Amino acid sequence: GPGMLNTTEKGKEGKIQLPREIFQSLSSQTARLVVMVLNIHQLGMFEEVNQTGRVLDDTVVGITVGETSISGLQDPVQLTFAHRQLPHGVTPQCVFWDLSKGMAGGWSSSGCVTHPGDKGTVCLCKHLTFFTLLLNPALDESTARALMTVATAGCGVAMAFSTFTIAFCIFLRCRFRSEETLRTNLGLHMNLVGSLLLLNLAFLINSGLSNSRLSGGTQLGTCKVLGGLTHYCLLCFFTWTALEGCHLYLLFVKVLGTYIHHYLVKLCLVGWGLPALMVGVAGAIDSYGDYSIRSTDHQAIAHLCWITPKRVLVHYITNCGYFGLIFLFNVVVFGVVTQKSCCLQGRGVVQGDRKAWKVALVAMGLFCLLGATWALAFLTHGTSSVLVLYLFTILNSLQGIFIFIWLVVLYYPKTKETAGSLTHIIRHDKTATVSQD
Repeated sequence: GPGMLNTTEKGKEGKIQLPREIFQSLSSQTARLVVMVLNIHQLGMFEEVNQTGRVLDDTVVGITVGETSISGLQDPVQLTFAHRQLPHGVTPQCVFWDLSKGMAGGWSSSGCVTHPGDKGTVCLCKHLTFFTLLLNPALDESTARALMTVATAGCGVAMAFSTFTIAFCIFLRCRFRSEETLRTNLGLHMNLVGSLLLLNLAFLINSGLSNSRLSGGTQLGTCKVLGGLTHYCLLCFFTWTALEGCHLYLLFVKVLGTYIHHYLVKLCLVGWGLPALMVGVAGAIDSYGDYSIRSTDHQAIAHLCWITPKRVLVHYITNCGYFGLIFLFNVVVFGVVTQKSCCLQGRGVVQGDRKAWKVALVAMGLFCLLGATWALAFLTHGTSSVLVLYLFTILNSLQGIFIFIWLVVLYYPKTKETAGSLTHIIRHDKTATVSQD
């Protein structure tokens, strides 16, 4: 440690109170009591992988008595971490460094109780080790409950419109039986909307049953199954947005130049099979369980069956990383398709009397179809931006409506000659390419 102690700021002195039980067990021997106050920023220690909260003042307090490990105390050790009023949207949590967590250890709150206050937070722990106060991002209770209400209502609306969309696609597939490209497009859209329908249904069941755990309604085994099912539906939706992007690329850039045998069946194997494989691996390492949404006063507002905090790396890989790659790919595809459409418009392939609002609506629907609204999740880290959280919740709740309107504008009404605008554009694009050659 440092050779000379730093001057403590007035009003920010911490306190440590050890129980009598420790000294009574050492009454017949001499033991050294050591209290270490470490600045982890300077030392480069106690750094946890994927840590979401920050350590108060970068300070860790270590306590040892003698050479033996002390745990299971009847009367807890009391540590007081002094601080000014904490920022809005932050909740304190008393934690200790657990060497058994992860590869090099990590912060754990097991055996510690947190009592937050305006000028300091009191930690009661039943063992001696290295302690700190972790400042975790959290929502205030009113905002969290409002977001849950919006999400629940939006899921119900999205399920209704997803059902309308699937019925509309079935109607068009029956009406234009001879249009193979159109039928393939609609079949792909049906699978995407079907995965969205299942995701909203899984969320409603999850939030309803998980919150019943407060009254002992959901068992741990059921919660693990429900968490895996919700994760599977989410990954299915992400995968189908990627397949929509791949299909658009083939449709506009490659112009389906080569026939793919059982094309839609192969897409279904990827769209529904790949997420099942990912969820199977995550379930094998016990990734699912109870996940609590907590308020700024450290109270549990809602419970979900989801990926547990101890397997946060699974969340970053299968959700954040997987969707991030899909989103980057779809953004590139969207740019290529937009550029291709502008070229076709310039060559007179697309009808020039099409209204501007209709073109804009189709473009917005296409962008939504490729999962753009989910990209807002990357801006909600730390839950510090309430506006972004509301946008993310509302837009994704309305995604079923967006896709329904997009399909209606794009595919209905159609004449017999142009049974699907994409097919119409492709035909003319082929003719224009051949004539240029």
